[in-house]
Amino acid sequence: MARKKGDGSLSALVIRFRRVGDAVLAVAACSSLKRSFPDIRVDFVLNEAIAPLFEGHPDIDRVVTFTDTDNANPWRYVRRVFNVMRKTRYDILIDMRATPRTLLFSLFSLRTPYRIGTRKPYSRLLHNYRVADRIDPSLDMVQRDLLLLSPLERLGPLRLDPTFRLYVSDKDRATYRAYMEGKGVDFTKPIVLAAVATRIEGKGWEMERMVGVLRRIIDTFHPQIILNHSGYRELEISLMLYERMDYDPHILPEIEATTLRELRALTSLCHFFFGNEGGPRHIAQALDTPSYAIYPPGISRRLWLPGDSPRHRGISPDDIAGDVIIVYGAFKNRIGGLTERCHK
Repeated sequence: MARKKGDGSLSALVIRFRRVGDAVLAVAACSSLKRSFPDIRVDFVLNEAIAPLFEGHPDIDRVVTFTDTDNANPWRYVRRVFNVMRKTRYDILIDMRATPRTLLFSLFSLRTPYRIGTRKPYSRLLHNYRVADRIDPSLDMVQRDLLLLSPLERLGPLRLDPTFRLYVSDKDRATYRAYMEGKGVDFTKPIVLAAVATRIEGKGWEMERMVGVLRRIIDTFHPQIILNHSGYRELEISLMLYERMDYDPHILPEIEATTLRELRALTSLCHFFFGNEGGPRHIAQALDTPSYAIYPPGISRRLWLPGDSPRHRGISPDDIAGDVIIVYGAFKNRIGGLTERCHK
């Protein structure tokens, strides 16, 4: 049970599900719950595939996972949600998505005093606290997530912490370091993790422009570059870039993280992250590995690059060219304009 009857401690369920980047940013809300109510129990709902990232996190008591099969089969999904809510008793539900699917958590827990979610027209009957967290365009995603905690001011003063962190165990770090050393990585020299491919086709920076900046990095800093990839398509793009760079010995294509747990360890061992915006960049920031990301048109840097740390920066075509109608040709022209900025 999340909380036994008569137990005075609070319990909260934070509902996020996907994707990697969104889930990493949502950690700030979990941490803020712990700061505000030190005895609270915090459970975190995620897709099973990304749950390993949050193993050992001190601000998350339990990760509630849903498999791909759970999510694909409507009846199985409903039964899984029902069982989660039947077996646990929560004082607080934080529904970060407020979709018809996630509203089922509230439907099966109508006695929960705080059923909080982002304001949607259809959530009125199931969420008793609906927060307009998407109105202010100046807020980044972490600030929006933290707004969802505002109804809890009725329980006591809130200590909101916009910092989102991931943790790597000493064992995982040592194991992956040994693997890297076995592949020839020299830890006395700079190590750069480069995200040269993207999960969604068409959202990545053009390869020739990526090659140009990586060559400049190599000429200036002589680092060891590890190409991050997930899945066959991203691997294919990474190997194509390696070929375009004439198999430069600074690039170490044989190093790979086959799981998110390994990626977490790898990122913690690198000195710098560079490349396309996405989940790996959020992981870098959560581990405080300095990062510089390239944001494509339509993806707001202001929204997805939380905080104002000099250790974590990025660039967007919108920094140069204002808003335009995004079509393929315009995309190529605008994102191409980043090359000169990145070279500088």
